[in-house]
Amino acid sequence: MELTGTCPECETKLSISALTVGETFTCPECLLTLRINAVDNGVLELEMVQKQLRDWGQ
Repeated sequence: MELTGTCPECETKLSISALTVGETFTCPECLLTLRINAVDNGVLELEMVQKQLRDWGQ
């Protein structure tokens, strides 16, 4: 089943298959990491995820 949604940052229309609630993926346009919060009738509810970069002590 194709799931559709819109990136909350760049508003790119997204079409994704085989992902479930709680999984993350990257927007192909702005490269933001997004989490799937919910799916309603094939429409994704997406949230931006801030990635923590590792502090290498430099």
